[in-house]
Amino acid sequence: MRSIGTRTRSRNGTAQSGPFVSAPPSRLFRPTWAEVDLHALHRNLRRFKGLMPSGTKLMFVVKGDAYGHGAVPVARWVQERRGADWLGVSSVEEGVALREAGVRLPILVLGSLYPFETFLAGVQYQLTPTVASQSGVQGLAEVARRVGARVKCHLKLDTGMGRIGMGWPSGLEVARAINPANGLELEGLYTHLSCAESDPAFTRLQLKRFMAALGDLSREGIRVRYRHAANSAAALKVPASRLDLVRPGIAIYGLARGFEPVMTLRTRLVYLKTVKPGTPIGYGRTFRTKKAARIATIPIGYADGVPRRLSNRGHVLIRGRKCPIAGVVSMDMTTIDVTAVPQAHAGDEVVLIGASGRERVGFDDWAKWSDTISYEVVTRLGHRVPRVYR
Repeated sequence: MRSIGTRTRSRNGTAQSGPFVSAPPSRLFRPTWAEVDLHALHRNLRRFKGLMPSGTKLMFVVKGDAYGHGAVPVARWVQERRGADWLGVSSVEEGVALREAGVRLPILVLGSLYPFETFLAGVQYQLTPTVASQSGVQGLAEVARRVGARVKCHLKLDTGMGRIGMGWPSGLEVARAINPANGLELEGLYTHLSCAESDPAFTRLQLKRFMAALGDLSREGIRVRYRHAANSAAALKVPASRLDLVRPGIAIYGLARGFEPVMTLRTRLVYLKTVKPGTPIGYGRTFRTKKAARIATIPIGYADGVPRRLSNRGHVLIRGRKCPIAGVVSMDMTTIDVTAVPQAHAGDEVVLIGASGRERVGFDDWAKWSDTISYEVVTRLGHRVPRVYR
């Protein structure tokens, strides 16, 4: 394993440390860390691209700190290996962090920017903004006038997600306003498919609405370079959604079937004791031992992103064996029943996410135990857990 950390330069040329330095396990004062396997991530990218039609571009979505994996080191790795054509972020702040770390790939800000003064910072950092309203076009046109250059943007349509995006035909009026006379160029048109993994009929309806809008633009003589609609699920399951560009995220991080897990979350046993039958463990005394037991403590808790819902429900892996979480997950610590592993001792490695022997725990398991989705649990992994990059 190696840590990734370089000095970068800001736009004014001053040197500054990148915000992604991770210490190797031998340097950690608290023995808790997350390993990110960059080779596995690259293999996932290659596999995904191999499933797409020739000529379809790939926008790798690195919003939410690359789904908790560390946006800067992940984006730099992908850029160095030419693994993606575009990157997708949710905000100007996320895009600026990448630019200041030396990432040069085209970056689309997927969120609708407001207030519109935000457009200026985005344009100055060569980010491609999303517009989703007439007032947004006006704000971006003012920025184009101020910088004295043509500004490219993507227009978002709402075909059934109900979040941000223009309806139709009102979106047509906005598309007409994105023109060279206003200093703007309509580079892309896109939409978001709300349930590609679960509702094929509604997905087909959304795509039908999107293609109808593209037909209207074509009849107006408006051409866009990038038409895009597909996230991971759509790109893999709905061939008609692939178009000019696809926007995978979750699959590349190994959180979709058929792709390699990229992250392993590890810690170590720091305390063990043998307790009598009937001993309460943790806040609220929600767990009581039924017989004499060995209880271990690990230095990780809900402040690190371990869902509190794993209390008395989840398990970890020690020496290739499943060991249940005993009691309530605390802010900084979690207690484990290691009675089934009599040879366990302080210093033993504990796998919270990943494989040990023939056993594996994944973010999908955490999601099931927490009654949520894997997207949420992986993005909630806290910044005080160092990422170590292999």
